[in-house]
Amino acid sequence: MSKRLALVAVTAFVLLTPSLAMAQETANNYNVGSSVALAAGFGMAIAAAGCGIGQSRAITAALDGIARNPSAAGPIRASMIFGLVLIESLAIYALLIAILLIFQFAPGM
Repeated sequence: MSKRLALVAVTAFVLLTPSLAMAQETANNYNVGSSVALAAGFGMAIAAAGCGIGQSRAITAALDGIARNPSAAGPIRASMIFGLVLIESLAIYALLIAILLIFQFAPGM
C-alpha cells in the first residue's frame, strides 16, 4: 500500500466520519461546557508538547554550541535561558486561555 493511497484513505475517513456521526438523532443533552473543557484540555496538551519539543531543541542547540566553543558558554547559556523563558511563556498563555474558556463557558463544572 503506497503512502499516497494511505493518505487518501485517512483523509476520506476523517472527512466522512462527522457526517456519519451527525446522521443519528440524539437527545438534546448537548453540553457546551463539557466540550469546551475537553477542547481546553486538548489545547493545553498540544501546547505543552510543542513547548517541550521546542525546549529540547533549544537546549540541544545550546549544548552543541558550547561543545564547539567552550569559551562562549556564558553568552550561549544566557541566550538559552532567555529563549527557554519565552518558550515556557507560550505554555503559560495556553493555560491561561484554557482556564478562561472553562470559566466562561463551563462555570458549573
